[in-house]
Amino acid sequence: MDAPNPSPTAGARLKLLRERLGLTTRDVETRSRRIAQERGNQEYYMAHAWLTDIENGEFTPSIYKFYTLSAVYHRNFTELASYFGLRFSDLSRDWAMLPTPKTHLLAPSVNPDIPTVQLPVAFKPGSQLQSTHLLARIVEQWDHVPVAMLQHLYLRKSVYGYIGSKDYMLYPLIRPGSLVQIDPSQRKIVARWETEFDRPIYFVELRDGYLCTWCQLDHGQLIAIPHPLSKQNVRRFDHPAEAEIIGRVTGIAMSIAGETTRDPVTGSGIQP
Repeated sequence: MDAPNPSPTAGARLKLLRERLGLTTRDVETRSRRIAQERGNQEYYMAHAWLTDIENGEFTPSIYKFYTLSAVYHRNFTELASYFGLRFSDLSRDWAMLPTPKTHLLAPSVNPDIPTVQLPVAFKPGSQLQSTHLLARIVEQWDHVPVAMLQHLYLRKSVYGYIGSKDYMLYPLIRPGSLVQIDPSQRKIVARWETEFDRPIYFVELRDGYLCTWCQLDHGQLIAIPHPLSKQNVRRFDHPAEAEIIGRVTGIAMSIAGETTRDPVTGSGIQP
């Protein structure tokens, strides 16, 4: 049974959409009857008086009537549902918030309305991908890509960085070519942690580039500390004159298999 007390704004938006399409409530009723007959289910049928009540904010459509409105108005099901506060784009974030006990395969989506996120699909000509950068400064084209595994990231509140193909500072914890999510509100260096996986990672702006590294402060100097297996050197910078922390790395997207990785010292190929 349809739930009462929907948002009055939702009904008004449906009415505006219908009027822009040049449809009357009787037109919707006639079209819904055809859908109900095709489906052999009267739940798809929507009387014009019932539609008027929905538009006046007295009822929320059932799942079947959402389908009918989607078909009649030529709008995605998820768009119409969002009018009533149901955001399917939050599903993947909620999946991440509510993990299941057992490891399992995710079912491939057949929903054409699957939520998308914007990811870089082309870099600016001449971009030096060997060096670490803020992503916004080297991306030429972004596109909507359905990547459910990234849906739980706070896309609007974060900065993103690209780890250069020659940046082995935290290898193998963070591989060259990775994308990192940066929280600019976390700029204070945390001095305590239990394991290397808990140790805060920071994205640092230098005079001539960027670093993604572990950090500590010592008498006015910022010390950039590499991973012990990276074969990189500890680096020191006057802080904040030569090095300024942009924020803490809170998410990583990286490949763990594929092209052969180069040894950071010898340059020879090593297995990923």
